[in-house]
Amino acid sequence: MTLDPLNTLWTRIAADLRDAVGASDYEVWLAPLKVANFDGRSLLLRAPIETRAWVADRYGRVIAASVGKILGPEVGITIVTGREEGGPDAARRFAPTAPLDTAPNPKLCFDQFVLGESNRFAHAAALAVSENPGTAYNPLFLCGPPGVGKTHLLHSVADYLQRHEPSLRVRLTTAEAFVNEFVGAVKGGGMATFKARYRANDVLLVDDVQFLMSKTRTEEEFFHTFNALRDAGAQVMLTSDRTPRDLQGLHERLRDRFESGLVAQIDAPDMATRVAVLRKRATHDGLPMPSNAVLETIAQRVRTNLRTLEGALIRVVAFASLTGGEPDEALAARVLDDLFPSDAPQPGRARVTIESVQSATCAAFGITRDELLSPSKAARFVWPRQVAMYLAREHTTASLPVIGAGFGGRGHTTVLHACRRTVERVATDQEASTIVRELSTRLTDVMDDRSD
Repeated sequence: MTLDPLNTLWTRIAADLRDAVGASDYEVWLAPLKVANFDGRSLLLRAPIETRAWVADRYGRVIAASVGKILGPEVGITIVTGREEGGPDAARRFAPTAPLDTAPNPKLCFDQFVLGESNRFAHAAALAVSENPGTAYNPLFLCGPPGVGKTHLLHSVADYLQRHEPSLRVRLTTAEAFVNEFVGAVKGGGMATFKARYRANDVLLVDDVQFLMSKTRTEEEFFHTFNALRDAGAQVMLTSDRTPRDLQGLHERLRDRFESGLVAQIDAPDMATRVAVLRKRATHDGLPMPSNAVLETIAQRVRTNLRTLEGALIRVVAFASLTGGEPDEALAARVLDDLFPSDAPQPGRARVTIESVQSATCAAFGITRDELLSPSKAARFVWPRQVAMYLAREHTTASLPVIGAGFGGRGHTTVLHACRRTVERVATDQEASTIVRELSTRLTDVMDDRSD
C-alpha cells in the first residue's frame, strides 16, 4: 500500500488513539509516530529514539487495538526508531489484536449481574481483576454452590476485557474442555500446540476447576500452565463449587496455588436478591412483568440456584401466555407445585425447626445434643452434625448463619461445607443415603403427627 492511502487510514487510527488515551497524552507521546510501511500483515511505525521504549511499553497494546479496529484484527504492529529498522534493539513487535478463545455469553456481563449481600465481595473482586488484570488479585478463586453467579462473573470479566482491553490475549474455557484438549493432545502428539494455546495468554479464565480432581496427568499439566502464566505476569481466574481446601482430589501444591491469591465465596442469594434477579431477567428478555407478589412466590420456591430460579419464571410466564391465564400468585403456585413444592407450613401442619432436626438426628445416631453441638472432631460426632446441618437447611427456612448459630455458634461456611459433604457422601454411600432419607421422612411424619 502506498503511503498516501495509508496516511489517510493512519489519520483514522490516530483519532481512535486520541479518544483512547486522551488528548494530552496523545500529543506528548503518540502524535510523533510516523507510518513507515504496511505489508498487509504488519504496520511499521517509526518513533523518536528517545521515546520509542516508553511508547512501546506503555502504549503498544493500545496502538495494536486501534490498528486492529481500522485495518483488521489480524494486523500486528512493529515500532522502530529512526535508526536502521532491522537493528537488534530498535524494534518492538506486537501481535495482532487477540480475540477471545470462547466468546462470553452476552447476557452474562457486569450490567446484568444483580448485587446482593451474598455476592458483593466476589463482584468487587471480579471488577478489580477486570480493571487491573495481573495486578489486583492473582489468582482470583470464586467458590460457591451451583447457580449462584460464579460463571456469570467469569464471563463478565471476559466481556469487560473484550470491550476495554481488546489487545489482551484472553482464554475463557472450562476445566472439562482443558481435560479433553489435553487428552486429545497426548493422543495426537500435539502437546506443543496445546501448551502454546494455554500459556501464551494474558488472561486465563477457567470455570469449574473441580473437574480436574483425580486426573493426575491433566492436573500436572494444569499446574505447570498455572506457574507459567503467573511467572509471566498473566491473570488467572478460577471458579469451583467448593473452596481450594475442599478439593481433596487435587494435589496439595495445586490447592496451595489456588489459595495464593484471593478466595471469594458466593453463598445462596437472599430473598431480596432473588426477586431482583427475576425482575432483571423479565426486563432483559422483554417478558410481561409479573407483580411483586408473583415474583416473591417464585423466589420463595427456588432459593439456591439462580439458573433454576430464572427457569421457574419462564415456566410461569409461558404457562400464563399459552393458557390465557392471569399470571397471579395462584397460577404461579399451581405451575410450580410439581417441580418446586412449597415448604411453607400448610394450615394445621407444624413447622420443622432446627431443634426438632437436632433431636431427630441425635435419636437416630444415639448421641446427646451436647455431643452433637460440641467442638469435637471425632468421626462419630462429625457425620451426625453434618447430616443435621444438611437437614436443617433442607427442612427449615433458616438461613445459613442462623443454622450455624444453632449449632454451637458455627459460621455459615461451616454449614455450607457440611451440606456439601453430606450430598457427596449420600451420592456414593448407600448406607448414608438410607439414613438421611429415613431421617427426612421421620421429620416430616413427626411434624404431621404434632399438628393433628
